[in-house]
Amino acid sequence: MSGWTIAWLTWIAAFLAIEIPGLLNKTPGDTLSEHVWKWFATGNPKQPANAHFIRARRFALLAGMAWLSVHFLTGGLW
Repeated sequence: MSGWTIAWLTWIAAFLAIEIPGLLNKTPGDTLSEHVWKWFATGNPKQPANAHFIRARRFALLAGMAWLSVHFLTGGLW
């Protein structure tokens, strides 16, 4: 097992150690999903004064998730 494998397994374990308690206690703003929704303003139906900035953040999230999906599904060809 390489050092990289150990590092990635450690990263996954740290993520689970943070996410699982957040899922179990139901406190608002404690899971990764809730933070992503806040950072990218996906749960805000109103369009505030900085609507262009919010659209740009949402597009960045969409583009990043689309690329990551394609990247995984094509075995890294994209």
